[in-house]
Amino acid sequence: MKKAKVTVVGAGFVGATAAQRIVEKDLADVVLIDIVEGLPQGKALDMMESAPVEEFSSKILGTNRYEDTAGSDVIVITAGLARKPGMSRDDLLFKNAEIVGGIVDACAKHSPDAVIVMVTNPLDVMTWLAQKRSGFPAERVIGMAGELDSARYAYFISEKLGCKPGDVKAMVLGGHGDQMVPVPQETKVKGKPITKLLDTPAIETINQRTRDGGAEIVKLLKTGSAYYAPSSSAVKMVRAILKNTGETIPSCVYLKGSYGLADVYCGVPAKIGRGGVQKIVEISLTGQERQELHRSAEDVRQNFQKLKI
Repeated sequence: MKKAKVTVVGAGFVGATAAQRIVEKDLADVVLIDIVEGLPQGKALDMMESAPVEEFSSKILGTNRYEDTAGSDVIVITAGLARKPGMSRDDLLFKNAEIVGGIVDACAKHSPDAVIVMVTNPLDVMTWLAQKRSGFPAERVIGMAGELDSARYAYFISEKLGCKPGDVKAMVLGGHGDQMVPVPQETKVKGKPITKLLDTPAIETINQRTRDGGAEIVKLLKTGSAYYAPSSSAVKMVRAILKNTGETIPSCVYLKGSYGLADVYCGVPAKIGRGGVQKIVEISLTGQERQELHRSAEDVRQNFQKLKI
């Protein structure tokens, strides 16, 4: 049986860590590609030298050539600029749109049947851009953000309640940023909603910490941003696609009427498996949560329109 092939674009912290997790879990052979000569090759060689210790059989190739990515089943795009001091949100939007556009063109040419998993920020807009530039069916272009935000939410809840992080099944919808929408009544600890375990002020505090989750890490690191949790979340989506698990994962997906939203990419629960999105899952939202979700989607729409695609 032919082994699955995953391309990870960008050999920075998120991309390299995602590649490492994929090979160590023996999910697929990996091509790690970057524009910097020697960077992906060096990191790939370092990872392969850990194979005898970690006992994985998957292979990783570091390259600067998109020809080496041909025939990939999944493409994870992590490349792009981080926001720097003095750079506006629009500056980041246009710079990363230029970078991601070129990457998508090259990847789509060599792997026309792949599923794209977008990680580059601003996540929701870049995912929409990738779908337009690739021409792929929307089901095959998805963004990783909801799973990351939900993971952060789950950890903060476990920290507050003193339970195992794995006991918490969290749900965060909407865009990746200030307008994300935590859903407490759908967030459960061993099946019990946190609304029955925590009071409203405690939940609101955790909601806000989740919204600020990435910024909190940036502030602590001072010269970088998160990559362990983002890479782990991206790899969970890769696994769902390759193993065809059909599991429900909060993902940035194209909506065609679900939640009263259409013709926009936004974070909602979706069943992910072979071919990408298999089904949008609609959960019950309060009036306020639905309003916040619509506001988040409108923000994505307005930013995408700035690209004039």
